This record gives sequence, C-alpha cells and structure tokens, in this order.
Amino acid sequence: MRNKNFKIFFSFLFILFTSLVSAQKKFTIVLDAGHGGGDHGANRNYPELGLVEEKTVTLGIVLKLGQMLEKNKDFKVIYTRKIDEYPSLTDRTNLANRSKADLFISVHVNATPSRTATARGTETFVQGPAQNRENLEVAKQENNVIYLDEKDKETFASYDASSPESLIALKMQQSKYLENSLIIGTFVENNFEKTGRFSRGVKQENLHILRRSAMPSILIETGFVNNYEDATFLSSEQGQMTTAENIYKAIIDYKKAVDRRAGITNTPAKKSEPVKAAEVALKNDFRILLLTTPVKYDDNDPALRGLNYILPLKENGLYKYYYGVTNMASVRDSNIKTAKDAGFKNAYAVGFMPNQKLSTGYYTIELASTKDKLSSNSPILQTFKDAERTKTNGIFYYTYGKVYSLEDAVKLQKEVEAKGVKNTVIQKVFK
Repeated sequence: MRNKNFKIFFSFLFILFTSLVSAQKKFTIVLDAGHGGGDHGANRNYPELGLVEEKTVTLGIVLKLGQMLEKNKDFKVIYTRKIDEYPSLTDRTNLANRSKADLFISVHVNATPSRTATARGTETFVQGPAQNRENLEVAKQENNVIYLDEKDKETFASYDASSPESLIALKMQQSKYLENSLIIGTFVENNFEKTGRFSRGVKQENLHILRRSAMPSILIETGFVNNYEDATFLSSEQGQMTTAENIYKAIIDYKKAVDRRAGITNTPAKKSEPVKAAEVALKNDFRILLLTTPVKYDDNDPALRGLNYILPLKENGLYKYYYGVTNMASVRDSNIKTAKDAGFKNAYAVGFMPNQKLSTGYYTIELASTKDKLSSNSPILQTFKDAERTKTNGIFYYTYGKVYSLEDAVKLQKEVEAKGVKNTVIQKVFK
C-alpha cells in the first residue's frame, strides 16, 4: 500500500514538474531580415533620400523589433542575420525548424517593375497556392533569390510550383499552420492601418521561405521602394520604428490568442500602472497626405471637405494636398483620424525631415495658372516683377522665388499671400 502511494505521489510530482517546465517555456520567434550581403533586394535612388535598399531597411526594422521583444521575458528571439550578410533560404528555414520556433516572421520591401510606381502600402503573405497573376509576380520575384546560393539550387531543384503533386503536398504540410498564420497576418495589417499606412491586406502565396517553415509563418512587405512616400517612410528611423512597433503589438496580441486557445489563463496579477511619461517629440515632422491629383483646388474648395491648414505641394505636374503638421505622435494619429472622418479614407502620414535642404532642385511659389497670358498691368506681375512665366500643355504658369527647404518655401508662401495673392501653391522643381 505504501509502495502504491509512493508511486502515485511520484507520478503527481512528475506531472507537476512537466507542467511547470512547459508553462515556463519561452515563446520562440525567428526574425528574418530579407536579403542581405550581395543580394541587395529591391532598391531605388532618390535625390533627397539617396539609395534606399531593401536589405538595409529590413535589417533596421528587424533589429528594432528584436530589441522590443527581448525586453519581454516571455519571448526568445532568434535572428537569421544581424549584420549585412546573406544566409541562404535553406539556412534561414533550417534555423527556424531546428529551434522549434513558435513563429517565423520574414520582413521585406516591395517593388513593381515600373520605376515610377503608383502602387503603395503594406501586405502580408501566408503560405498557399497562387491566387492571381499580380500576386504570382511577387512570388516569382522572391523565388529568384534561391539562385543566389548553391545549397538552395540543390534543395529546391525538384520543386515545381506548377505541379499538382507539389501543391497537394504543400497544402498538407502547411494546413495546420495556415490558420494561425492568417491570425498573426491580420493583426499586423490591422496595426499598419491604425497608424495611417495603406494596407493591401493578407494574401496567400507560394513563397519558398514560407513553405519550408514548419510553424506559423508570415512574410511582411512593408511598403514599395519605388513609391516615394513609402521609401521616405521606410528609410527613416521613425518609419522603421513605427513599423517594428506595429509588428510587435501584433505578436503580443497573437500570443494572447494562442494562449487563450491553449487554456493558459494563469497570468500574474497586474502591477499598478506606472505614471505615463511625457510625450517626446519625434525627429520628423508629419503631414497627412489627403490626395494626389492633376487638378488644382483653391482654398475652401468642397473637394477639401472643409479641412483647414492645408498645404498644397506640386511635384512633377501633380498637386499633393497635405493636412496639418506636427512632430508629436499623438497629434499625428489624431490628424489621421480627422482626415479619415472627413472622407479621405486612404489618408496617411508622411514624414518630413525638418529644415532638410534639397540636394538637387529647389522650391518655388506658383502664383497663378491661366489659359491666357497675364497682362503687364496684372496686379500679380506688378507686385512680383521677377515672376517667371512658363507654358505647359497650353497653360501659362507664373512662379516666384527660389528656396531650398520646405520650411523656407512655407515662409515665402506666407510673404506672398500677405501681399494679396491668394491660392498659391508650393512647387518642387527637380533640376
């Protein structure tokens, strides 16, 4: 009897010990900064920004995200790379599988074949068969990376994305992870939208980096490198930090959802909330881009939905209308909400580096645009005798002044309007 009781007691201790070890297991996340080393990924050179490279942007985001996660005792973070090097796709996925990771996140930057892209925004991919031609082109672009490494050539030699047998095996291998991948992907895209990014949604696609990961896995395209607004945002420290924060919050929400489904409810008692620190100003100024159009709108035009503090900025023949300006995150987010409430559903924040001088080109003030030439007695030409006239597509444009920072252009515009000329536009000239 005593022997039997001892066995029961020992069994109880073993179960308790096993449960404690299981409960204390850290949630392991593998963070993959796409491309690296000799594989620069998508890239584009801008006069004001310099060379924006995918490999640099992805590493910046991943390192910031990793630092956030490492401060949380519930997580164990593994990086596929922390420097500018190129691990093969085989090495990346093998690292995740050997580590028995709970989640695999690969960060990338998007691009379109055209250098002047109208496509913009974020999208998150989970494993699945190709759904349409546009997404398939994204898959092909990512798959091209495999030919950079001999090990990948050997590993992927027998994989044929068009083979029915390969697709069936692929579905079976990933089916148990797909649901969770969709959950984390949705959290990520929702968070991007909340901070003013344009989300292209969560999509299924045949990407090698996902199909070989034996765990919930997502590939995040954080924006388009050949879209100027996206490139400006992603190449900035603040843009990378915001992107990392969006992903971090999604991971936190995802782990909570996984824990609830697993029945883990023994969370520690909440500590008293610390006093909220005073908000710190951001490095960049943020304006809310409302719309881009070839049409010039005057002040109080119904198209501007009654919003004040509008800054029109003309670039390459297009007028961009920005609302508000702030270097405080809370005000920026409030301005985005105001813009969307006014009907600009795709409005988003664009960062401007304060007092940044243009390396090429300049800013000038567009005084007027008319079908007929202004007479020499025109009040505009009488007031601004140095105004320059150009003719484009049958329209006469009159401009005044030449400055090299946006702040100086805003100041000049106010001086012009103080002299009685209203509805002017700041024009950015690329020369």
